Amino acid sequence: MQVLIAPIPGEVTGILGGYLFGEWVGLVYSTIGLTLGSVAAFGVGRWLGAHYVRTLVSHETWDEMGFIVEAEGAILCLIIYLIPGLPKDMVCYLFGMSPMPLWVFALVSTAGRIPGTWVLSAQGAHTAAGDYLQVILLTAIGVAVALPLYYFRNRIMGWFRSRSS
Repeated sequence: MQVLIAPIPGEVTGILGGYLFGEWVGLVYSTIGLTLGSVAAFGVGRWLGAHYVRTLVSHETWDEMGFIVEAEGAILCLIIYLIPGLPKDMVCYLFGMSPMPLWVFALVSTAGRIPGTWVLSAQGAHTAAGDYLQVILLTAIGVAVALPLYYFRNRIMGWFRSRSS
């Protein structure tokens, strides 16, 4: 539901999954939920098309990410799901309008979400266990990896946008 109802922050559900079920079971449950939600949003985008999807995503997101509709690259999909700060849930709808096959989208978007989902699940599990030093360490490593990707996200997406033109 978190993917389909975008105002629910995904980070909260990832941490909560780890807190309630442990690091690995939380990762599995979160991944299953994210995959099902992503595939459902992809299906909505494919079924209802551009007119309806434009009403779901903000004008800014459409302008920034609309080139996805013409792209079908699995590498592009993977990169988008790896970069923090991109509107991944809304992008599911956009990929639904692309020529990408559903099975490719499901596989690649899931693979791209796993690293971030694991970090969130591990943070939740370590918080539940009271191992706050591990939480701080995971957070520091996550920030060290995510910050450059987030900082350069517009350049990275611009590179992909220029390749799809």
